[in-house]
Amino acid sequence: MTTTQQPRAQWLGRWGFVLAATGSAVGLGNIWKFPYITGEHGGGAFVLVYLACILAVGVPVMMTEIAFGRRGRGSPIDAVRRVVTESGRSPLWSLLGWMAMLAGFMILSFYVVVAGWSFSYLWKMVTGQLAGSGVDDMVAIFVANNENPFNLGFWSTLVTLLTMLIVGKGVQAGIERSVSWMMPGMVIMLLILIGYGVFSGGFGEAWRFLFSFNAGSLTSDGMLAALGHAFFTLSLASGAILTYGSYLPSRTSIARTTFSVAIADTLVALMAGLAIFPIIFANGMNPGEGPGLIFMSLPLAFQAMPLGTLFGILFFVMLSMAALTSSISMVEATVSWLVDNKGISRRTAAWGTGIVLWLVSTLAMLSFNLGADWTLAGRHFFDWLDYLTSRWMMPLGGLGMALLAGFVLKSESFREELGLSAQWHALWLFMVRYVSPLGILVIFVDALGIARLEFGMHWPWLLGVLALITLLGELVSPRLRRTLAG
Repeated sequence: MTTTQQPRAQWLGRWGFVLAATGSAVGLGNIWKFPYITGEHGGGAFVLVYLACILAVGVPVMMTEIAFGRRGRGSPIDAVRRVVTESGRSPLWSLLGWMAMLAGFMILSFYVVVAGWSFSYLWKMVTGQLAGSGVDDMVAIFVANNENPFNLGFWSTLVTLLTMLIVGKGVQAGIERSVSWMMPGMVIMLLILIGYGVFSGGFGEAWRFLFSFNAGSLTSDGMLAALGHAFFTLSLASGAILTYGSYLPSRTSIARTTFSVAIADTLVALMAGLAIFPIIFANGMNPGEGPGLIFMSLPLAFQAMPLGTLFGILFFVMLSMAALTSSISMVEATVSWLVDNKGISRRTAAWGTGIVLWLVSTLAMLSFNLGADWTLAGRHFFDWLDYLTSRWMMPLGGLGMALLAGFVLKSESFREELGLSAQWHALWLFMVRYVSPLGILVIFVDALGIARLEFGMHWPWLLGVLALITLLGELVSPRLRRTLAG
């Protein structure tokens, strides 16, 4: 049985959670980064490795976070504390919840600045400010967009206001209702852009770029890219999924819901590639330009297209919705904690959080203009937020959650919450104890840039292989073997 503390609200159904969690996963990075790294690292071969990493690292940890949220029925801090108390463990483990909630808030503090770029370019596309611009003009527009603190600040403030407006309305009336039209709308716009791409002359090249099975292009760097993206794309260890899980109805299958989110996230990312790259290839552009692909190269391509302004507007509307669904998820943990612990209304909690977020994000925004010279150890405030969350807090938080669920808590509690058979529960337990933590350790160590071996292989991979061999004894131990045998 779950703990008696019930959430203030629940999703109306399983698909409310799936759409919200997928919206959290499909952010700005997924629109360009996943398709690009797929093409760069072997196409279909990379996709297979990525899916294996999703299954080995992403899905077990995501199931764990959802189970924590639903069993604890609260914010990351409250949910973890209730679950560990139920198992008779130290409440100090709730520090993992604090770190997850803080990581989500810190990510959002610089994310709203990047999301503001999407809204800014949507306005530029609607008002024709990009018409007739050449390559040098596009670069100048992008630079000018960031160097003007009033312009950049306006758009990041708009993202903050829209986010708090939606979150302040509640789980069902705000978050679920908004994602129920934003996510399908985003998919429809992707399909329209894909339909155009089929006749643009670059679709065949884009298809080969994304899906040709070129195992020779899949290096250890590509494997690490697949592993890292599999962890970060599902919004793990940022408080978002755990908090969303606290609103999941008790009758809903956590395993099926998790797989639905992972599949939807991957499909949307690949669809984004099929929407973007035909336009890029048809116009002879470089697909590997990162953010510049979206904000400098694509606007040039739209100018050369029939009905290019219309397709450009559709694209930046889609990009803005992807940014907004992610920002909604990242602030929900903080708002949920304030509502549960401070006795204030959701609306007050949302707008109070929004004020603090605006102040912190303003400092991040100033890193591009007035505060360009304000650095610490060579990093701006914006860079520090990114560095601390992606390199330290998220990997360590994910690792802690996996080890807590796998080794510290009573496995019966999670088996009951996950609703798995004995065989599937044994497999989940093995993955969350050994495979997922080792994968996260590889991400963490490589992200810190620790030394590599000479044989073209990262030493963390070799360490991981050796550790897996060492831990193989657990998999074939008599107790677990009997469980797997039924």
